[in-house]
Amino acid sequence: MDSSARLNPAPDWLIEARDVEPGQWPGLAARFALGNGFLGWRAGPSLGGEGAEAGHFYVAGLFETPRGDNIGIGQDVPLLLHAGRPFLRLLVHGAPLPLRHGIALDMRAGLLREEVQAPGCRMAGLRFVSRAEKPVAVQRLRFEIGFLGEVSLEAGFDGLDPLLELLSEAPGRAVWQTASGKHLAIAGSLRLSLDGIALMGEEHGALGRAWRWQAVPGQVLEFERVLTFARDGEAAALPVDLAAVYAAHERAMAECWKASDVAIEGEAEAQGALRFALHHLIATADEDDPRVSIGARALTGDDYHGHVFWDTEIYLLPFYTWTWPEAARALLLYRHVTLPGARAKAAAIGCKGALYAWESTDTGFEATPERVVAPDGRVVEVLSGKQEQHISADVSYAVWHYWKVTGDDAFMREAGAEIMLETARFWASRAERGEDGRYHIRRVIGPDEYHEGIDDNAFTNLMARWNIRRAIELAEAWPDARAKTGLGGEELAAWAEVAEGLVTGRDPSSGLLEQFAGYFALEEIDLAAYEGHRMPMDVVLGRERVAVSRIVKQADVVALLALLPEEFTQEEIETNFAFYDFRCAHGSSLSRVMHGLVAARLGRVEKALEHFRLAAAVDLGAEIAKSAGGIHIATQGGLWQLAVLGFAGLSWREDGIALAPCLPEEWTGLRFALSWHGRQLIVSISDGQAELLLEEGTPMRCEIAGQSLEVRMGEAERVTFAIGNA
Repeated sequence: MDSSARLNPAPDWLIEARDVEPGQWPGLAARFALGNGFLGWRAGPSLGGEGAEAGHFYVAGLFETPRGDNIGIGQDVPLLLHAGRPFLRLLVHGAPLPLRHGIALDMRAGLLREEVQAPGCRMAGLRFVSRAEKPVAVQRLRFEIGFLGEVSLEAGFDGLDPLLELLSEAPGRAVWQTASGKHLAIAGSLRLSLDGIALMGEEHGALGRAWRWQAVPGQVLEFERVLTFARDGEAAALPVDLAAVYAAHERAMAECWKASDVAIEGEAEAQGALRFALHHLIATADEDDPRVSIGARALTGDDYHGHVFWDTEIYLLPFYTWTWPEAARALLLYRHVTLPGARAKAAAIGCKGALYAWESTDTGFEATPERVVAPDGRVVEVLSGKQEQHISADVSYAVWHYWKVTGDDAFMREAGAEIMLETARFWASRAERGEDGRYHIRRVIGPDEYHEGIDDNAFTNLMARWNIRRAIELAEAWPDARAKTGLGGEELAAWAEVAEGLVTGRDPSSGLLEQFAGYFALEEIDLAAYEGHRMPMDVVLGRERVAVSRIVKQADVVALLALLPEEFTQEEIETNFAFYDFRCAHGSSLSRVMHGLVAARLGRVEKALEHFRLAAAVDLGAEIAKSAGGIHIATQGGLWQLAVLGFAGLSWREDGIALAPCLPEEWTGLRFALSWHGRQLIVSISDGQAELLLEEGTPMRCEIAGQSLEVRMGEAERVTFAIGNA
């Protein structure tokens, strides 16, 4: 572990920023953040100055609801707390030096490298949070001195959330507590050597120390900080052998990349964007803790207060399911841990079963604010916590697909079947039988949040129907699951009636889905007239105007085509995509990847690639400030889906997998790893040929471009297909 390493380890694995301006730090701190699912560390500058406050820690699951208004409009919501930030202050003759910063994210190694230039001084450093030992964070810096003068260096730890009150402290450790009794414990060690000789310095608080010395040209200063974090009253022991800590981290990172890397040949920008996405996906999940999930901005920023949405199940779980089943299992177990909150929410509106919180934290109870301040400054009511109920079907969708890809029957017995049966029970009680004899789900919001309080949203209804039908299959095959949930034959028959009678909004002659009842009667507005506007359409035209128009905020019917392609004919998918694609304003970062996925499956590869690039630009584009509130982690998961489920055409079958490749012309090759039922495979696609290598596991069936074959361990199977006709 050499802290003097330069910024450029390998271009394919590097994201860097040089000559960072102070105003860029909030956005860059999220882009360059490190994590391991338990800890998140934003990439603020190591040395003090403007932007230093950006470099704080988060600890997954450390939420607190403050007493009194915390968002300025008279209400409380749970917040993911800041777990403090380490700082360094370097003074020469009592004054700070002007600094020039450069940072580089070494994604393969899971390291943040840093260079600082100052008059007569150069600093190089690295930091990491251990992938192998989750409580541990390490920072190492090397200073090369080229001046004569009095120097002071102070290392400390501040920036803790005001909701954390100091409970106890001793040299090298401190414990904080919230009003509700939650704890944060941190232990730390600091070391400084000058030309190889340790300097003792003076203690500055429990986690701080200060040093003074007379600098002369040629001196080499080496600084080391080690921190451990815990969500209880006892911090983890500090590691003794840092070389061993780094070696374990290096091995763990290598294992993660072996299981999840996607290599693109022919387009360097796409490769960089996808590796960036994979870095954050690896940094975000904790495979060991089912009490936590992944918030909308992961552990990289404050937007959405760390709350968990449908993003996790729909945009992130496919990546973890296909490459890292242990992480997927833990994320789904979180939904089982929070099932009591979902049952309580359903009961509160007079329904049976489980209705998951639209915004969830550590308890599973609804955490959506009732009001927010809109971009135009108005206070508006938030209805998503009451009406955006498709979340329950989304969770079940992720459970089912995890089971089918992994074959994890033990998970289904322990948790998955109960989740699916209880969510189906909710839908069966939520649906209302109308005078037309059909079943309706009224007063909801679909993924398109421009339209609220609508009836029979196609996405909600068809996902609910899918949820009920899969639950019926489970109940019939698994009598123990029926017994566990008290599900009798009469109730099961009622479910089947609801599923059969649910309104879908499908026109039988054209196959076109009406997004919700009355949608086709709304005003048509040509979005092409508003190209170039950077603000969302509900700001450009006003919420009221957009609500009575056909403008769609984000993929809604198109998301349904992406998630349930087996429910539609190819012609129906074509018809609906053509109708809704140009009416979508893409006012959410979630939207592009869904449209791209459907476009890829339809063979519209260039359009899919355009969506890929626009989605990648959300967190890697020129507008750095877009990331200030945190990485859009769902978009990162969506990029993996677009590459692997879209361009490679990956899907599962009951007895194996299928591939339908359609690479962009600019991509000369695509290679990725995946897991299916405990088997490890490598897929390589290039120039009209696909190769499958089963690295581990018993023989399995595969279908490539319609050609069926059996793959055996250690034997590469190749299939040639007609490009454009896969």
